[in-house]
Amino acid sequence: MLAHTLAAFEKCADVRDIVLVCREQDIVPYTELARTFGISKLRTVTRGGGSRTASVLAGVNAAPEDTALVAVHDGARPLVSEAVISEAVYAAAAHGAAAPVVPVKDSIKRIENGVIAADVPRDTLAAVQTPQVFARPLLLRALNEAARQGQAYTDDCAAVEALGQPVYATHGSYENIKITTPEDIAVAEALLQKEEI
Repeated sequence: MLAHTLAAFEKCADVRDIVLVCREQDIVPYTELARTFGISKLRTVTRGGGSRTASVLAGVNAAPEDTALVAVHDGARPLVSEAVISEAVYAAAAHGAAAPVVPVKDSIKRIENGVIAADVPRDTLAAVQTPQVFARPLLLRALNEAARQGQAYTDDCAAVEALGQPVYATHGSYENIKITTPEDIAVAEALLQKEEI
């Protein structure tokens, strides 16, 4: 699946360089994987940290010094499209921070003590995806502040939002799923087969 993720960024004209962050034991195999699949934009494969914040910070610091924008993407989202990537890049170039979102389809409830306590209006909700794209200086400031405060954010938008910086919503895709369960693998395989047809 990682090969599909890397290939999406390789094909995107709005991406110049790729930095891959992973566990230390995966550096050599992932470097070989990228070579096998012709990922020419890969600049480095670097070891992540003990948290998401530390790992993203390692990736940002490993990027070429003249990098203006950083797109942080979950390797577990292999079905991201060039259009989703590019729209987030353009919005971040204009506003400093952007992330793709999709409207929430299911009804959302707030639960208290195992009981439904309230409806949450879904017309104001969206599920955020990656790549989340930021001006490099802004992301560095947000990540360093999060690390200083010991904050463990689940995404990088939250770190930037904590600085009071708005993150602009761009169009995501329901096909840009994050693979975290065996069921997700089955869905991703079906979507990949659909692409090949």
